[in-house]
Amino acid sequence: MQNLGKTILHIDASARAEGSVSRELTETLVKSMLEKCKDTRVLRRDVSQGLPFLDEAWVEANFTDTASRTSDQRMKLALSDTLVNELKSADTIVIGTPIYNFSIPAALKAWIDLVARARETFKYTDNGPVGLLEGKKAIVVVASGGTKVGSEIDFASNYLKHVLGFLGITDVEVIAADQLMIDPTRRQAALTASLQSAA
Repeated sequence: MQNLGKTILHIDASARAEGSVSRELTETLVKSMLEKCKDTRVLRRDVSQGLPFLDEAWVEANFTDTASRTSDQRMKLALSDTLVNELKSADTIVIGTPIYNFSIPAALKAWIDLVARARETFKYTDNGPVGLLEGKKAIVVVASGGTKVGSEIDFASNYLKHVLGFLGITDVEVIAADQLMIDPTRRQAALTASLQSAA
């Protein structure tokens, strides 16, 4: 498993537990990675059941200096801290997502909001924000019924590449299983691409 590291963070976002193309492809991809490097550790995070949205108390806790946070504020940030630590510890991030209404599912956006934290995963400098998660690789598997990945109406894959890059993860590969309602054979092509990514 070349340049894929020893820890994989495997994230799925599809609302479908059965019959999900993005889940099938990420499962195949991660399984193939493990076969090539059996001592790899996998952190599993299924966001489809929902994550809390940011609220005023969360924002206040996040902007409070770490040493000055109350116990309630630390508790408020506990899940976010866990998600951030998972992301920091991973060498490779595998994200499987469908395109819903031209963008990513709300649950995946909630995950992004919880991990995109100043001083934790990025920092502000005189020259603008700088990502703190350099040296990682991300493989994003995107499934769609009609939206062509990379097109002007795809606000999912381009957004994910931008956010990951903002956090310092610039080595991002996108595997498209797109327009499956138009051409179901594209599923097999995406499966082949997933296996090649693990090589």
